Amino acid sequence: MTGRISSFQSLGTVDGPGVRCVVFLQGCPLHCACCHNPETRDPRGGTETDTDELANRILRFRSYFGKTGGVTVSGGEPLMQAEFVTDLFRKMKTAGIHTALDTSGCLWNPAAEELLKYTDLVLLDYKYADPDSYLKNTGEKMETAERFLDELDKRHLPTWLRRVIIPGQTDSESSVLQLKAVADAHPCVEKVELLPFRKLCISKYDNMNMDFPLRDVPEPDEDLMCRLRGLL
Repeated sequence: MTGRISSFQSLGTVDGPGVRCVVFLQGCPLHCACCHNPETRDPRGGTETDTDELANRILRFRSYFGKTGGVTVSGGEPLMQAEFVTDLFRKMKTAGIHTALDTSGCLWNPAAEELLKYTDLVLLDYKYADPDSYLKNTGEKMETAERFLDELDKRHLPTWLRRVIIPGQTDSESSVLQLKAVADAHPCVEKVELLPFRKLCISKYDNMNMDFPLRDVPEPDEDLMCRLRGLL
């Protein structure tokens, strides 16, 4: 089966446990103001790749994975190519490789449901604390992400909740405590990760002649990140 990928990272250490290959797919229905990978939005972009070819490429690095590493598929939004990811993950499970899905949970359909059967861990980007903020800053409704998390809980699928801390948007104590409450209400959540907003992506926007909506927003300092993480 073929799909479209944006890039491939051979030895990632921040997208799931251990050392991992990270595959970034093309296509995303969201329009997040803080998007770090604007080049992945277009589902027609990137490079067409076969799952056999991609699986063989990943397996070349398996000696680095150890007991906890594996492969993470990110994006873009991997649920837009759920059948492709399912085929890849099926091959990975046959080879004994741990699989992680990095998603916003913004789609739920039979293809997404099938994908979860071959997923060992979900990194769920739970972007905002309330429906109005979610809609304003992503262009989509929050209900699907809530439904997706409920489905993960129903399946007892290990989940890490993630949120980017953006000054003026998601950096309040109430926002973080809301995320903690969501985690506490879903036993499938193993941990919560707060990620600092970064602007390394500005050069991408400039090269693509696109406006970066958060260009003037400061990055959070380490004191703020430590204080918010302490709430968890």
